[in-house]
Amino acid sequence: MFKKSRVISILLAAFLVVAVVSGLSAQEQITLKVLNYLDLTSPGTEREIKEIWEAFEKNNPDIKIEREDLFGEPFHQKLEAYAAAGNLPDVIYMWPGARSATLHDKKLVKDLAPFLGDMADEFVPAAVDPNNQRGKYLAMIPIGITATHMLYTNQEMLNDLGLNMPETYDELKTMVPKLQEAGKDVVIMGAQDDWVIQSVLFSMIVGRLAGDAFIDKILAGEAKFTDEPFVSTLKFYQQLFDDGVLTPDIVMTPYGTSPALFAAGEAPFTIDGDWRVGAFLTDPATGEALIPPEKQDNILLTIFPAIPDEVTPNSTSMVLATGFGMSAAIPDNSPKEEAAWRLISWLVSPEVQKIRLETGAAIPSRKGITAEGLEPLVEQRLRFYEKYVGTYVLDDVLPPEAYMPINVGLQEIALGMSTPEDVAAKVQKGYEEWIAGLEE
Repeated sequence: MFKKSRVISILLAAFLVVAVVSGLSAQEQITLKVLNYLDLTSPGTEREIKEIWEAFEKNNPDIKIEREDLFGEPFHQKLEAYAAAGNLPDVIYMWPGARSATLHDKKLVKDLAPFLGDMADEFVPAAVDPNNQRGKYLAMIPIGITATHMLYTNQEMLNDLGLNMPETYDELKTMVPKLQEAGKDVVIMGAQDDWVIQSVLFSMIVGRLAGDAFIDKILAGEAKFTDEPFVSTLKFYQQLFDDGVLTPDIVMTPYGTSPALFAAGEAPFTIDGDWRVGAFLTDPATGEALIPPEKQDNILLTIFPAIPDEVTPNSTSMVLATGFGMSAAIPDNSPKEEAAWRLISWLVSPEVQKIRLETGAAIPSRKGITAEGLEPLVEQRLRFYEKYVGTYVLDDVLPPEAYMPINVGLQEIALGMSTPEDVAAKVQKGYEEWIAGLEE
């Protein structure tokens, strides 16, 4: 009887120890709320979730991730709502420039330079230069470098139609009748969301025809959007529709559908950001690709042909890629701060950047990241940046009060609802109102 009681006592004590330890573990587990930008239809999504997010939680059992995945305008709307309510998530996907103006301007995220320390030497210098971010501090660590304008060209289709790759805009324009006769569009774009045209096409046009120096003059108060250099960029954009290179259908085409239309041969060209490479690659979940690897050599990644009167030839719009910031509301030197930095450092680690390279999601911001067995389009994308001059992306350098009227105005011009002069005047008005607000 004594022995039985003793055994029971020992077992009860053991259960109590387990319960106490389990209770302590539960109390010590830190929950991080994350606002993430993710296209759930992208071929790399499964790897993103399993090999990046689930792998982190498996290797960091003391951290629980509550992740909210959004894409496109719903993401930006939710972010602004969180900021307005003073309830930002702990880790936030963000842009280096004006697309995340609220986070930068109000310093709602921490300076990550002290966390990065000597690890900064492992990155491409431009990626960790605080002067390349809107707030002039390291609000986020970019996952890569991005060309927001890329001309995807189906060379096989051009050859079948007896056409050559156009080197100038006039050569592109002369292709229009033959493509129309063949029942093809010239350029496909999914520009139903109003940011698309500005980011993937018009920023390039402004860089070519007005140049970064002119935008710098506007920002310095030495020029206006209503001046001829900017109005001329809108006039050229309008000419694209007048010449039949673009059709109004682009503003009624959902962004997510354009890769499939291009892959199906609806047009020899599509214009998008370099990130769109990922849409054409093999989906690990299905083993299928919009453009199979054996046919990817038929696709040329290049830029829009030379435009008359260019001031910055051979250029495309480029910007630091997106990355992750840490909420400034997290107490300094707290366990939550340590956990948030552990997550952010994982999201820009060599392992994760290699995954993003393999899936076509980003060109690494770290030095020396390579991978074997890359599909031809990814290999081509890696070489793309060596060929072209980079110019501003407008929503990276301008305040929302200026780039939002540009976004809307470009759609209105496409539909014949506004003139270049009208749009320029609206942009200037919005910019002046923003300046006035700063002076109050």
